[in-house]
Amino acid sequence: MQPVTLRTDRLLLRPFEFTDADDVYAYARDPEWGRYLPVPSPYERRHAVAFVAHSARTSWVTNPVFAISLDDRVVGAINMAVHAPNATAEMGYGIARERWGMGLAAEAGRAVIGWAFGTSDLAKITASADIANTQSWRVMEKLGMTREGVLRSQRPSNAEPGARQDRVVYSVLCGEWEGSAAD
Repeated sequence: MQPVTLRTDRLLLRPFEFTDADDVYAYARDPEWGRYLPVPSPYERRHAVAFVAHSARTSWVTNPVFAISLDDRVVGAINMAVHAPNATAEMGYGIARERWGMGLAAEAGRAVIGWAFGTSDLAKITASADIANTQSWRVMEKLGMTREGVLRSQRPSNAEPGARQDRVVYSVLCGEWEGSAAD
């Protein structure tokens, strides 16, 4: 599968380019942005360079990664980790804190889920978040995902060093998505 570009009303979702590192660093160095994400803290420019380089080179068959661009500036990322043998994928996303509450993650998510179901044989797409990250729950709910449950003590917490985080998991099935798209 070749990299693609998707457009929404406000966003351009495109493959990362090496020149995006400054935009990524601008939002990712904010500690609040990375509070619930498995990212280095403090987030340094070298981390942004490595993230962009990895994202630009990753396989679009197993892990398509889109830069979320608003007004010609990268303000986040959204990806799908595809597990072909199970016909499933896990979606992950992050948006610059200054853009929280604008519906951008849900807008990007709708485009990427529609693209993923429309161009592959996926049966299910999941997403998860730290149980304390209620804003991320709302994104998943806006996308029509169903809460499946909680994975207890799933990974180390960025918010509290030495602690572990519980993860809430949501999903949408291909048939559900097709049904909701027809409404």
